[in-house]
Amino acid sequence: MKLTSKGRYAVTAMLDIALNQAKGPITLAMISERQAISLSYLEQIFAKLKKSGLVLSARGPGGGYRLSRSAEEISVGEIIAAVNEDLEPRRCQGRANCQGGNQCLSHELWADLSDMIQQFLVSVSLQQVIEQKAVQQKVAFGVA
Repeated sequence: MKLTSKGRYAVTAMLDIALNQAKGPITLAMISERQAISLSYLEQIFAKLKKSGLVLSARGPGGGYRLSRSAEEISVGEIIAAVNEDLEPRRCQGRANCQGGNQCLSHELWADLSDMIQQFLVSVSLQQVIEQKAVQQKVAFGVA
């Protein structure tokens, strides 16, 4: 099980929008500069975020992105799912054919872990992440 840079960057970019959208729509160039994420990578990520309905976009001068709902209503789990992150810890991907076509001895342990990870990520909103002390310190120092 591994959360790739795609999932981490998607969450980071969504946090950036949540923190800064009061100033107006946020461009991918702004996010790229503030968060040191490749602009072309952000374009790929945002195509998926937009398709999943997590962000709204406006074209033209003064355009950019904003959250489609409040930061309280968007979960980290939704963001990760939107960019097609697979956090499945079982090598068999849940098909129970782990060991020569049969279920391995630890299959249910990893199934429980998978459920716990999913429940946790769905239970954490962007707003809750923003309210964490470390994020608030970055905002206070103008780093976000």
